[in-house]
Parts: sequence; C-alpha cells; structure tokens
Amino acid sequence: MLLIYTHKITPRFRYTMHQVFTRILNIEISFSTKVEDFIKHSGPKITYTKQPLQNEFFIRSNELLFEQGLRAQSITVGNWDEVPCFFEVSEGSTIPFDIFAASFWLLSRYEEYLSEVTDQHGRYPPRESLAYRNNFLKIPVVDLWALKLLQLLHKRFPEMKRSHRTYRHISIIDVTTSHAFAYRGFLRGFTGFLVDLFTFKLKRLVGRSRTWLNPKNDPYDNFSALVELHKKYDVRGMFFFQFADYSTYDKNVSVNSNRFQFLIKSIGDYSKIALAASYSSFTDIALLRQEKKRLANVINRPVNCSRMRYNRVDVPYSYRQLVEAEFTDDYTMGYTHETGFRAGTCTPFYFYDINLEIRQPIRVHPFCIHDYAFVNMRSREEVLDKIRNVYEEVKKVNGTFITVFSNELIGGASKVNWLDLYATVLSEHHV
Repeated sequence: MLLIYTHKITPRFRYTMHQVFTRILNIEISFSTKVEDFIKHSGPKITYTKQPLQNEFFIRSNELLFEQGLRAQSITVGNWDEVPCFFEVSEGSTIPFDIFAASFWLLSRYEEYLSEVTDQHGRYPPRESLAYRNNFLKIPVVDLWALKLLQLLHKRFPEMKRSHRTYRHISIIDVTTSHAFAYRGFLRGFTGFLVDLFTFKLKRLVGRSRTWLNPKNDPYDNFSALVELHKKYDVRGMFFFQFADYSTYDKNVSVNSNRFQFLIKSIGDYSKIALAASYSSFTDIALLRQEKKRLANVINRPVNCSRMRYNRVDVPYSYRQLVEAEFTDDYTMGYTHETGFRAGTCTPFYFYDINLEIRQPIRVHPFCIHDYAFVNMRSREEVLDKIRNVYEEVKKVNGTFITVFSNELIGGASKVNWLDLYATVLSEHHV
C-alpha cells in the first residue's frame, strides 16, 4: 500500500488521489497528516505538500486541491519529457509540476465553470479549452502523467505492487432517429412526402416510397447489421435510444409505436439499452424522469446510463440533474465536432461538483470519437487516419476507447460508406 502524506486532507485531495492511483494505476493508497506515521511507514510513500520532510519521494503542491470555490487561473503550459503539463513547481520536487492539481483541473472541468462562452445549443466550445489552444486535446494527458509517475515510483520502490488494466473498446450507437420514413404515422409521413415533393428531393421521395412498400428498406434501419458486427468483433455495444415526445429538436418515432418498442426490446437481447435524453429534458427534471421510466418499462430493466442530446453538458447542473433522476453513468463527456479528450482522460471518473465541493455519485465515461466530427472530410482513409491516431493514444495507456456513431449517419446518403467504415473501425480497434 502506498502512503501519501499531506498537510490537509480535503475532498478535492481525496477525489484526485483515488482517481489517479486507484482507478488509473490500480494501486492501494492511504493518507496521513501525521509526520510520525509517515516516518514509521516502511512501504512505498510520498509526500504532497509545500516542503519535503526528508529525502523522500516529494511532489510540491499547488494550492488548488486545498482551496474551496473557484478563482481565475493564469496557466502556462510546459513540457514533462515531451508531454504537455501545467502548474509547474520550483526545484526540489521529484516531478516538475503538480500532477494532482493539473489532473483535478481537467477532470473537474474547472475551466467550464469559469467560461460564459457557449454555442447555439448552450455547449462549451472546444476551441475555448486549454487543451485545444495548446495542442493536447488529442492526448489523454491525465493517464500519461499517471503512468510516468508510476515509472518513477517503481524506480524508488521496486517492491510496489499493482494490477495491470487492459484496453477496452465501447461502441456507442446514438439512436435519436430510429427510422427515416417508417413507423411515423400517416400524418407525419404524408406531410414529409409533400415537403419532399415540393422541394424536389427526388432521392428522399424514392427512399420514402420504397420504405412504404417494405419498412425494412428504411435507410436508418441498420440495427441487425450493427448487432452482428458487435458480435463478430466481440465489442461491447451500447444503444442509446431517444424515447421522447415530438418537439423541435426531438423527432424520433412515437414512443407509442409498438414496432418501435419491439425494436428496442429485440436489441436489448444482445446489447445494453440506455437513454438518449431529449433536447427538451435538458432543463426539465420531471421530463427526464418520465423518459427514463418509459424506456425502463419497455425493456423491463432499470435504465441507469444516459447521453444528452447534442452532447449538451452544462457543468455542474447537468450532472446534478442526472443524479436527481437516479442515473449512475453518463456518456456525454466529449465534443461533437472535435476528436480527443475533453476531460484529459480515457478513464471513467466520478464527477466532482466544485460549487458543492463533493464527489457526485455519477460516473462519467468520456468518449473521444464522434462520427459527426468527420462529416465534412473528403475520404474514407482521412477519417480512418484520424480515428487511428486517437486509438493509438488510448492504446498506449490501456485506456477505454469510447466511440459514438449514429444509425442515422451510418444509414444516410453520403460519399462515404459509413457502415463499411464502421466495420473497419471495429475490426482494427477491438483489441
């Protein structure tokens, strides 16, 4: 067991140490604020404070983990053996920056609390982030820092034990529009037909007519193919279904459609079913609970996992709402139009609420690839190269490679054959 000495044990300190050591490095830890306990401890130990006690493994601390609330930060990004880092410290520290303060700053999304800049959907823009502005958005720096720290600890304490983690690929299928034309009812179908007719959308008219003759011809109905691909490559697939009433941004099949409900049940026999929360539920906790309950009633199992429409995350309020609605896991942490690591990590982590100074009981699973980041790219190979680059970074640290694809884009009309591309992604990145 690794003993960590510090001058003050705060919720931020405890949260960060458990994430870095317990969840990323699989090392058992304990804490102490007593010098005599540290001196007596015969096993691996480090100090995290302003001054070293002896000639021990010492990391000089920034104030961040011992503060409360928020304050504007002046951050300069440097390098630690070619890995970007910040919160640099003076000489004497075994590591040239406060790895724990920097990790907390990224994991807690500290910068998003301080920013008032949002896009049209109320989302934090990736270009505002420190990682984007300093060219490390595509690197899981928190995991890299932790592994470099581990190497130094092993040099000092060769006897230190840990269990190794393994790489995982989780493939998320976002189902906010399960069918383009089928199962939408006569009125919606006929209205759509007239719109396509008078706007001369001939391809949609052909597709709509083919689907009316046989619903299985619906271009978005690629679910059987997706399930078979997950089986073939032994990839954990998760289907996030929107199960909401019709609105401006929520235009899925009616929740009362028996065929839609049967589809969800049939996929639930092979894959995990979760909720793609509607746009309308973003600030409506009662509606969010209703959608969760409706979907649970269809699959006859609890629904504990969520994704928010358009990846809308407003920290800390979005996560407070998910906790109140009794979700345990969320898969929204990432950017729609940029690949990379929004929270600097490819390891699941619990959300820390800075305003309340508590760790909220919801686990955040950060994704690093979203298919809509590639819609304007010219070729299949260009898309695959971008995905491979991010995959290699995750593989280096044996992290969790979470990708988000939508049945809508996979089945839509495009120069890129998205189903074939998706199959290639699974074949190349499942191990």
